[in-house]
Amino acid sequence: MALTKFNYNSFDLTTAASKGLAFNSSANGFETSSSGSRTLIKTLTASSSANLTFVHGSSSVVLDNTYPVYMFKFINWHPATDNVWIRMEPSINGGSNYNAVNSTSSHFRAYHDEGDSATSLGYYGDGDLAESTDGQILCTEVGNGNDNSACGTLFLFNPSSTTFVKHYISTFQVVYNASAGYSMNNYVGGYINTTSAVNAIKFRFNSGNIDAGTIKLYGIKDS
Repeated sequence: MALTKFNYNSFDLTTAASKGLAFNSSANGFETSSSGSRTLIKTLTASSSANLTFVHGSSSVVLDNTYPVYMFKFINWHPATDNVWIRMEPSINGGSNYNAVNSTSSHFRAYHDEGDSATSLGYYGDGDLAESTDGQILCTEVGNGNDNSACGTLFLFNPSSTTFVKHYISTFQVVYNASAGYSMNNYVGGYINTTSAVNAIKFRFNSGNIDAGTIKLYGIKDS
């Protein structure tokens, strides 16, 4: 099989410097390629932190109409306190206060232990909201054992809309009960019942600090 070699001096990179690159139809050229639909906006990492907070316009955070969908990736959240819940708390005033608006949601869970002796799938009434200003529970019963942590994804739709309520969907996987070793999935869907722009979000455990963990905020384009 023949191997084609290119002389790097023959490529014209003028129009594509510091951007995505793709071959074009010319004999020796690159062109600027379209970036992907998902853009990393901000990464926050906890270290014995009370919370991790994203405020639009602060510390390079974007949470406005730049993107119609925002995605939060939670990576190995480990609590300082055993058996705690991850909460989401929205703000409509740039983080001056949180949980000042009502939310309504549903929450169900499934679990299975390492010994294959205990399984369950059911609605979790303590995790839902009914026009409540309490923070939304995204994940339950996170253990603080050395091998315990929680990972998940949260989607927030069109938070800057001044016409519609703000929908959200999340899925979390958690290892809890270190002695028995349970895998639990948490599924949450709901809406923040306001036509004001949601421009800040706080995440925390319901008790104690976030011993370690990362959140990555992405913006997702609509085309």
